[in-house]
Amino acid sequence: MNGVITKGPVVNTKSILTVTFLSVAYLLLSAWVVGFKSDQLVLIVIFNACFYASSISRKFILGFSVFIVYWILFDYMKAIPNYKISPVHIADLYHLEKNLFGISFNGHILTPNEYWKANSTHFLDILGGLFYLCWIPVPLSFAAYLFFKNRREFLSFAMTFFVVNLLGFVVYYSFPAAPPWYIQEHGFTFIANTPGNTGGLARFDQYFNVHIFQSIYQKGSNVFAAMPSLHSAYPIIVVYYAFKNHLGLMKIVLITVMIGIWLTAIYTSHHYVLDVLAGIITATLGINLFNLLFTKVSFLTQFLDNYESFIC
Repeated sequence: MNGVITKGPVVNTKSILTVTFLSVAYLLLSAWVVGFKSDQLVLIVIFNACFYASSISRKFILGFSVFIVYWILFDYMKAIPNYKISPVHIADLYHLEKNLFGISFNGHILTPNEYWKANSTHFLDILGGLFYLCWIPVPLSFAAYLFFKNRREFLSFAMTFFVVNLLGFVVYYSFPAAPPWYIQEHGFTFIANTPGNTGGLARFDQYFNVHIFQSIYQKGSNVFAAMPSLHSAYPIIVVYYAFKNHLGLMKIVLITVMIGIWLTAIYTSHHYVLDVLAGIITATLGINLFNLLFTKVSFLTQFLDNYESFIC
């Protein structure tokens, strides 16, 4: 392998100019595409701090660049909302959900979302909120664990995560879908530029008098991206790699978090059962697609080999 690659990333004139150029270019492009936000500056500060701090932090942030690229793509979705590409599915999903999973309650057939909204409890509000807070921290923490344990597995996990997200984005733009809370708030009428909503997670914020979920959903890229539920897809990737790496009792913890996120997505009216099932299918397809492409296609396998050498 190339000697420069196997030595890993180093700080020299070329790398300094490259990082500076990419940082400035990202901020300028973001300001043009979606408008300047403080989050963008925070991302640049973290990246540069890690790049210059030490050799291990430099390898760490370059390895995590896969997740950074995903975050940027997700943020840039605001520039071209999916409802401008394809018609939004609102009533059809609602009625299909009711027909397939409807629950009889007080003489009416309700969707699972409607049933749980009418039967919510403080205990479930708190438990569900705690599960939903695991959505991003658990995959990123697991990725960090793999980075220090096995760089190849870390890269496989990161690239699988990226493939699953790309599949999700394709469905977002080909099949825009309104979440259950949208119908609860606006009925079956399509309203462009509808802001994000905390749904049932608002009860968690209200109970603790905080604005955790409110601040999160104010930054959502697109309201009409409920199917597939990537909230439901991410923990499957984590569980898959937990089993692959023989993590013992930790597998039980991660499975519990996974099921908790699935149920909370429905309980808080952020996703239909259909959305959750679509997320499960998307994760399964993404995992298998990664295993097929990055182990069978020579140039993709070589890409992983070079990437692994670069951050080792």
